[in-house]
Amino acid sequence: MKTKIKDILTKIESLQAELRKEHERLADKYGFSIKLKRISFIEKIKKQNKKLRIPVLKYIVPTNIRHFVSIPFIYAMIIPVVVLDIFLSVYNFIALPLYRIPKVKRKEYIIYDRQFLGYLNVIQKVNCLYCSYVNGLFAYAVEIGARTERYWCPLKAAKAPKVTHGWYKDFADYGNPEEWRGKFNEWDDSEKI
Repeated sequence: MKTKIKDILTKIESLQAELRKEHERLADKYGFSIKLKRISFIEKIKKQNKKLRIPVLKYIVPTNIRHFVSIPFIYAMIIPVVVLDIFLSVYNFIALPLYRIPKVKRKEYIIYDRQFLGYLNVIQKVNCLYCSYVNGLFAYAVEIGARTERYWCPLKAAKAPKVTHGWYKDFADYGNPEEWRGKFNEWDDSEKI
C-alpha cells in the first residue's frame, strides 16, 4: 500500500539523484575529473588554486581565541570515534550477515578526497581528513543502524523525525500491524542497497 509518506520519501530519493548530477556539473565547472578514484584538476585550475593557499605559518597560530580553545576538544574525540569504528566494523561483519542483511561498504561512507585540493595547506588537509573520517563514520553508523532497524523494527514513528535514513520509506506506517507483520524480520534480497 502506497502512502503519502512513501511518496514524499521517494521524491527525496529523486532529489538525491538530481544532487549527484549537480556534483557532476560542478566537476566540469571547476575543472576536475575523477579517474580510478583519483581526482585531477586541469593545469590552469591547479595553478589558480595554489595561489589561493594560506601559508602554513600564517595559518598555524589561530587568531581567534575560540578556535584555539576548541582544538583539544575537537581532537580528543578521535579516541571515542576510533572505538566506535572498531565496534561498528565488528558488528557489520558479524551481526548483519547472521540476519542475511548485506554488509555496509565502509568506503562508500568514509571518503577521502580533499587532499587533492590545491588551495588547502597541509594543516587544512589534515583537518579535512579528520572531518572526512568522523562524519563519514557517523554516516556509516547510520546505515548500519538503518539496516538493523529495517530488519528488527521497520516501523515509522508517530511523529515525523527531523532526519530519516534511506530505508525509512519502506517501513510500515505507525499503527498498521498488518504491514508491519509483513516486514518484521524479513530482508528481501531484491531490496536496493
